Amino acid sequence: MTAQGADAASPGERATGSTADRESRPATAATAPVGEEPERPGALGDVPAEADAERPARVLDGRLRLGLSVVAALLSVYALWNVFFPVPALQYRIVFLAVVLPLTFLLYRPAVRVLRGRSEGPDRPGPVDWVLAAVSLFVTLWPLLAGFDEYISRGFRPLYIDAICGLALCALVLVATWRTVGPVLPVICLLFIAYAFLGNLIPNGWLIGHRGYDYPRLTSAFVMGTEGIYGVPLDVAATYIILFTIYGAVLEYSGAGQFFLDISFAAFRRSRSAPGRTVTLAGFLLGTVSGSGTATAVSLGSVSWPILKRAGYPRESAGGVLAAAGIGAILSPPTLGAAAFIIAELLRVSYLQVLGYALIPTLLYYLGIFLAVEFDARRFGVQAVQMERQSFWRLLGRFGYHFSSLIVIVVLLALDQSAFKAVVYATALAFALSFLDRRRRMTPPRVFDALAKGAAGVLPVAATTAAAGLIVAVLTLTGLGLDLSAIIVDLAGLIADNPTAQLLITCVLAAIAVLLLGLAVPVTASFIIAAVIIAPALTTLGVSTPEAYMFVFYYAVLSEVSPPTALAAVAAAAITGGNAFKTMIMTFKYTLPAFLVPLAFVLTTNGQGLLGQGGAGTVLLATAVSALAVAALAVVTGKWLLGPAGLPERVLAAVAAVLLLYLETTTVLIGLGALVLAVVVHLLGRRRRGVGGSPPESQGPDDGTDQTTRPSGSTPSTPTSEVTP
Repeated sequence: MTAQGADAASPGERATGSTADRESRPATAATAPVGEEPERPGALGDVPAEADAERPARVLDGRLRLGLSVVAALLSVYALWNVFFPVPALQYRIVFLAVVLPLTFLLYRPAVRVLRGRSEGPDRPGPVDWVLAAVSLFVTLWPLLAGFDEYISRGFRPLYIDAICGLALCALVLVATWRTVGPVLPVICLLFIAYAFLGNLIPNGWLIGHRGYDYPRLTSAFVMGTEGIYGVPLDVAATYIILFTIYGAVLEYSGAGQFFLDISFAAFRRSRSAPGRTVTLAGFLLGTVSGSGTATAVSLGSVSWPILKRAGYPRESAGGVLAAAGIGAILSPPTLGAAAFIIAELLRVSYLQVLGYALIPTLLYYLGIFLAVEFDARRFGVQAVQMERQSFWRLLGRFGYHFSSLIVIVVLLALDQSAFKAVVYATALAFALSFLDRRRRMTPPRVFDALAKGAAGVLPVAATTAAAGLIVAVLTLTGLGLDLSAIIVDLAGLIADNPTAQLLITCVLAAIAVLLLGLAVPVTASFIIAAVIIAPALTTLGVSTPEAYMFVFYYAVLSEVSPPTALAAVAAAAITGGNAFKTMIMTFKYTLPAFLVPLAFVLTTNGQGLLGQGGAGTVLLATAVSALAVAALAVVTGKWLLGPAGLPERVLAAVAAVLLLYLETTTVLIGLGALVLAVVVHLLGRRRRGVGGSPPESQGPDDGTDQTTRPSGSTPSTPTSEVTP
């Protein structure tokens, strides 16, 4: 989600407004303390804050808003109905897209208007938007209007009207994608389509050349079957993702989001590292509600930045913690990101198995963040902050039922229920439990709003997956995916002859390619493209398919915190007022283990233990050794061990981390020796300097005031929960 318009405001500012705006807003369901009566959030008015996209949606009102909310709510009902009374796959996807595309044109502004920064005038759909919505409805439903069976039977010899409607649908999908996530992905799609159409112009002998395909054949590949636009990516959006966005909306409206914040603030005792730990835990919990790393960082930052500021965190470090905590939710069970559902479909395994793949890397990710928080608290001289907080046990006893729906998802998956039914049952449980809090009861108006918001939240993802389906169709039709995989492997072979070196070089090239791709297109699209092009290169060199897909998944997600765009970090910097680039660097520091752990599980056979594969001994040993590697990385980036860490011990720790992550016996033993030597050097240095070491670095906020203490009588700006007996 990195395509940007020409608005003067940063993405984070566009999504959240200025600091003054945020502070002046009335409490809503996302900000009101648990137990207090919130305003009933609008169904479609705040889509951009929750959607995994960067383009701002329209804020509508009146009858138009009500009408579109009804359509969106009916789409959610249709998705829920399909779980228990399935519609044939292609017909379901056609109807789903026939609702999604018109909603997108009516809810999202024209791309030209966004690029020009024009926000004046009525924020309502114009004649062009209505025409696009009507045309998209017709061309999408054409297969059903023309007779579905006859339409499918002429798939390889489409009529002119089939070709016209099919190409029009492709164009409208690209326009909708431009409106929701920016121009880069549509432009890439056009390049791939041009490649498919003009392949015969490529000189003979070129590896990527092909005979070229005319527009009737492309129409067949793009829209006349369960490939192309109606392929697996859109199916995932129409099944998994919309069900989880409905679930997230119900959690939000029932008060779970605010409870997750409150329980995080109450969980840690008063200590100098408590603010950082609280932000990390709250980011993990809030991610289950928002499903977006950037949205989580924004929501969390508006509440927790004042606390981090009073504790003495520098603006950039605080922004780094917020971004890392937000993006961690996409990497973490039980929800993960949209790409995880695609992995389950591609591998033909249960979603629970994908959660199992992600469990140990998630633990290592949060271990790295918690160690970085601990080291920074000492390095920056962070102070404990007095906060008005309630008893953890009182909150848990009164509102702990919000955790039950998350647990139910995992339990039902373990009992071999489909992911679809598991999330629907969890949603029903969250709905029923909302009546335990009289101020958060899911009354019919709130249920309606939650259903509408759930469908609205899937619009950007649906447009993205439909567009990505075009790329996948071209890669499959022309064989380009395998050609590019072969090029990557051959390039690694030119650089090195040793098989291990070839695999390492291929992994590095693959990681760089996925990160660069993720800078230009949304996470879901970058994963889909890379899964077709890059994963085969890894499997050619002996990497298992699950390892290859998880490798691609992690780097696709991490593109959101990778310079030079790093949307999550930019959004966090907009809240803290820090330098955006420095915030990106701090975010990279906090997320560094996530960049290196994927290399660990593809480079050696023992690395499969990090994905929960192999015997119990392999899993435990790989986890323990990798945890030591993560701790060594924290010493390198945090410049702290038992006190300030000097250059010699940090160099030794860096060597130890790299060797430990290569999970072979010899390198692990050498890495352990380097880590022990780093500790010995550090202890000797402390004895030479004196146990007290050097004072903390002075890197407090840059406003010239002491932010580590709170003026007498001031009120902390953190929400507190009024627990009703």
